[in-house]
Amino acid sequence: MQVEKWALSSPYLTNSYTVYIPTHEILVSTTSSHCVVNFLHLYKNMERSSSVAKRDNQNGTRPSEDQDYNNIKTNGREEEAFESIEKIFESKEVPSWKSQLTLRAFVVSFVLGIMFTFIVMKLNLTTGIIPSLNVSAGLLGFFFVKTWTKLLEKSGVLKQPFTRQENTVIQTCVVATSGIAFSGGFGSYMFGMSETIAKQSNESDDASNIKNPALGWMIGFLLVVSFLGLFSVVPLRKIMIIKFKLIYPSGTATAHLINSFHTPQGAKLAKKQVRTLGKFFSFSFLWGFFQWFFTSGDDCGFVSFPTFGLKAYEHRFYFDFSATYVGVGMICPYLVNISLLVGGILSWGIMWPLIWDRRGSWYPAELAESSLHGLQGYRVFIGIAMILGDGLYNFFKVLGHTFLGLYRHVQKNKLDSVLPVDGRPPAASALSHDDQRRTELFLKDQIPTLVSVVGYITIAVISTITIPHIFPQLEWYQIVVIYMLAPALAFCNAYGCGLTDWSLASTYGKLAIFTIGAWAGANHGGVLAGLAACGVMMNIVTTASDLMQDFKTGYMTLASPRSMFVSQIIGTAMGCVISPCVFWLFYKAFDDLGTPGSEYPAPYALIYRNMSILGVEGFSSLPDNCLTLCYVFFAAAMIINGIRDGVGKYAKYIPIPMAMAIPFYIGTYFTIDMCLGSLILFIWQRLNKAKADAFAPAVASGLICGDGIWTLPSSILALAGVKPPICMKFLSRKTNMRVDGFLGN
Repeated sequence: MQVEKWALSSPYLTNSYTVYIPTHEILVSTTSSHCVVNFLHLYKNMERSSSVAKRDNQNGTRPSEDQDYNNIKTNGREEEAFESIEKIFESKEVPSWKSQLTLRAFVVSFVLGIMFTFIVMKLNLTTGIIPSLNVSAGLLGFFFVKTWTKLLEKSGVLKQPFTRQENTVIQTCVVATSGIAFSGGFGSYMFGMSETIAKQSNESDDASNIKNPALGWMIGFLLVVSFLGLFSVVPLRKIMIIKFKLIYPSGTATAHLINSFHTPQGAKLAKKQVRTLGKFFSFSFLWGFFQWFFTSGDDCGFVSFPTFGLKAYEHRFYFDFSATYVGVGMICPYLVNISLLVGGILSWGIMWPLIWDRRGSWYPAELAESSLHGLQGYRVFIGIAMILGDGLYNFFKVLGHTFLGLYRHVQKNKLDSVLPVDGRPPAASALSHDDQRRTELFLKDQIPTLVSVVGYITIAVISTITIPHIFPQLEWYQIVVIYMLAPALAFCNAYGCGLTDWSLASTYGKLAIFTIGAWAGANHGGVLAGLAACGVMMNIVTTASDLMQDFKTGYMTLASPRSMFVSQIIGTAMGCVISPCVFWLFYKAFDDLGTPGSEYPAPYALIYRNMSILGVEGFSSLPDNCLTLCYVFFAAAMIINGIRDGVGKYAKYIPIPMAMAIPFYIGTYFTIDMCLGSLILFIWQRLNKAKADAFAPAVASGLICGDGIWTLPSSILALAGVKPPICMKFLSRKTNMRVDGFLGN
């Protein structure tokens, strides 16, 4: 979906791709800027509360737990009095870059990477809304290694203490591993190539435009396209981080999270958060296990509970008891959840019933509801129109920010040359103590430019030779054109992400769908070529911006750029193998994977395929009046975005077009879950804001992780042919009487 980045009310939301929606990557930005402020507040107040605790201990008193949480609160005067962060860690030696890359770090990263890949894969294949998992990754990584080192310390065999640099390596590796589950397109472009999705579109479903999933080619494809983005931006790290001083809000927030863990008060809070996460993880896992017993048939179980009545259930308005999306709702901002609900009411409550009443006039009445020439066509293509309108608006907006920022930096450099241009640190007088220390260590371990250039060219050559064997529809010269443009696009995405925290990877991917698909043509497998080109482009620009976020995190935690780069490579390599294997498990375990109305409908796979069909065949296949409605909603998305940007602080009351578009095809059921999550968080914050801010992310992560991990045993049970024993189904009184009568006879 998109990499959507939304600002959360919680101080712990961080991620290099914060909240993803396979078609767009923008909502996060408003979130991460808030995260940075909240992280700074939290971190600074942890140090203050630590000094308060020492004073209380000297006086023979101990603060209560609520006082402990309230110490997290901050105000402007306290913030001004806060001293340098790096002075707190002055007494701790910074390990060499090789010492930061420990075996235990990669063992923990591998385990957590598998766990989070299952979670991301489940979200990909259900609604495609993927929240930030950095909170749980940071907490669990810190907890596992800290426990490990404590045991070794007690036994007297501890050789190396756990440092914030090693913590950063774990965070980077886990996010890189699980990130492939998104950028790999298992819920979007890659699965959109399959016969299952092609049958639903009823267009361009010939053999040249179909490629069914297979473990071999999926792993091979990811291995040859996922590393190019890393090598494309390595030479720019000093320019982005030191010279331009880009903020990278998500990377900065992650750094403050890691720094806070390694203070006495932060470690204490982290321990409590891990305990809370574990409780809700257990509850969520057991709840998923309990629900499984009642799902032996279609439309069975709690997931089909007609909460608001059977008529509302027919229009997909119901609460499906999903712990995952209640947790997601606690993480996503209130505006996002309300926008989703507004979009669901507009589409499933108003538009689709009205269009259904015009069957026989606007489209043949005998068509199945799932046909793209009927009602399903309106659902899919109007949603696509809103997604494209929102995406193009934000694409040009971020591009404008990028060029304007570059222009200002160039003008500033003409007047002031204190920033490093030859590898030397800036003048001491121009930098704070923290920046002096961080710049010194960031420039210490160089990554030779020759390594990045040779690496990019080598992988590009191998990829250009390999990809046409995987996708014969994509010609070698088309791949060369992509690789010639990719470094510039990767730079634009990484720079824009540093300014605004908005990653436009999926927007670049959609541009590749339309351009390469139209170039290949309908008679030469253009649909499949467009989807494959989307995969190549998305992987390059996604990994480029992720790496630059990691460099920013490493800069602020004194982790070496070399260790960050190596960790990202190892995490990406693990993801290229783990993600296809996890998807393959889903694919084999659930026969109805990708089917509308199933447990895993993979809605964005059909959306991406239809985008490719539009790029190749144009608008000829749309039902009557659909194109007009598409124009209206495309324009509406751009106008609403323009209004949001123009009204300033009042934008928080205006729905987000991208979020509104998501339920158009999927339905509204998951928005009910997410709004319930928002309601829980709202009430909790009213009762005890400090405690809610400290523990809500842990509660949400536990709900998401427990339900997500349940998919592993449920997949194994499905592969073993073990079926649930009970079907709990809800019928109307009239239908129930007919069933009873039938059974009585």
